Amino acid sequence: MSTKTVTSIINTGKTYQYVDNGEPKQGGMKDVYFSPDKKYVVAFYRDKQDFNSKERLKRIVTQYFQSFFERDPISGAFYKELYAWPTDVIEESGKTGIIVPFYSQNFFFKKGYINNDLLKGGEKNGKWFASAKFRVASSRSRLDSSELGNWLSYFQVCVNIARGVKRLHAAGLAHSDLSYNNVLIDPITKTAAIIDIDGLVVPNLFPPDVIGTADFIAPEVLATKHLSKTDPNRKLPNRLTDLHALAVLIYMYLLYRHPLRGGNYFGAMETEKEEDLLMGEKALFVEHPTDGSNRNFKREYGDNLQKFAPWTDLQKTPYTITGPYLKELFDQVFVKGLHNPNQRPTASEWEQALIKTNDLKLECSNPSCEQKWFIYNNTQNTCCPFCGTKYKHTIPVLDFYYQFKPNVWKPENQRLVVYNNATLHQWHSNKNVIRNERLSDAEKVSVGYFSFHNGKWIFVNQKLTSLSDKTEGKDIPIGSMVEITNGKQLLLSKEDGGRVAVISIANI
Repeated sequence: MSTKTVTSIINTGKTYQYVDNGEPKQGGMKDVYFSPDKKYVVAFYRDKQDFNSKERLKRIVTQYFQSFFERDPISGAFYKELYAWPTDVIEESGKTGIIVPFYSQNFFFKKGYINNDLLKGGEKNGKWFASAKFRVASSRSRLDSSELGNWLSYFQVCVNIARGVKRLHAAGLAHSDLSYNNVLIDPITKTAAIIDIDGLVVPNLFPPDVIGTADFIAPEVLATKHLSKTDPNRKLPNRLTDLHALAVLIYMYLLYRHPLRGGNYFGAMETEKEEDLLMGEKALFVEHPTDGSNRNFKREYGDNLQKFAPWTDLQKTPYTITGPYLKELFDQVFVKGLHNPNQRPTASEWEQALIKTNDLKLECSNPSCEQKWFIYNNTQNTCCPFCGTKYKHTIPVLDFYYQFKPNVWKPENQRLVVYNNATLHQWHSNKNVIRNERLSDAEKVSVGYFSFHNGKWIFVNQKLTSLSDKTEGKDIPIGSMVEITNGKQLLLSKEDGGRVAVISIANI
């Protein structure tokens, strides 16, 4: 074992050290070595990098680095945690490499499998959290419950991934190989890290190095992969293929199954060719509303589907359990947009739909329920889809309205479902406050909370300076409370963008 020194080709005189034990960690295209203090890694490309590839790397660690992390300190701090972004380019003995900060410790397993320590200390590659095989009690490969989080954890994980893709696309870039192999996630802290940034695609400047990872490659890429790269009909990774991969990730993290890997077979043929049809030209959503031919999971889970229930049972866990906002986007991407890329929802649309869905959550009345939370289904029979437990409380629902013009209020297709100790925030009370990565700490603080007290629902005003009860015509000062009843209207803010909440009581 020896410590070696390499020199930057970007920053004159800058050097880095790495430990060479003769057995580097191998990635898809790189050999990876750790710095002595394990604060960064030195990753050498096994293949010689041409001029264009080096120019891409130089731009990633200079121009794009500055744009993403230094121009806006608030969002820059968020994105620095979200991306494993290369910080420098080095060369040694004719080999090109990159310097990448070491991942946060929360992205390494503390326990791993419930039955052994095989995964302990390993990276929390996203694949471990995207399949029912690693989470049902009867599975030998079940992850320890301390690693899994609850269902709600994955909504925030998906928000972070969507934000990462949104930011890349806003800069005119595409990841090109977005998959659970290139995303680390931690459901406990509800965080994610997007890795392998060094393969970014810049249209008409830096083409993709790969076509993607199996299960995440867009159908049009697989359907045309037999064509030459110079053929104008050949489809290569780009922003729209990222949007397919993002949707697959979100579906898998919320439902622990693949949206296309159902039971369709195409007769006697080579495995690779059949796989290309299943995910490419003949790709079909497993929950397609009018074509049920792909609607089982024998390819992925074999004949013993019940072992992996409820995730393999579309009667118990249809994609509609993710709520109306996500259902609409899943239809858009896997029905309308599966073979029509321009129909795919943007990363920003996924981000906002996930955030709005988070406002529909209810805590399961069964303390033993593994998922802990579910999404309100807007029916009279409110029960947890995972354990079947009927919800035991009444449910106040706040539908938000905004002032279209003086004294004319329009619905926003946004609501807040209330449970005991649920909080209200500025992004609820005011239309002009957008819940995204640019929120300041002050904007993240709750402005009030709901409580079930002495058989009544009440709202306690903590910070709303102009809250008023429109139904009774009186103000509700900071520090006071108001009873939440059916039909009550609350003006949450008199400022520009202020909303009115109209309350209905469900599950009576």
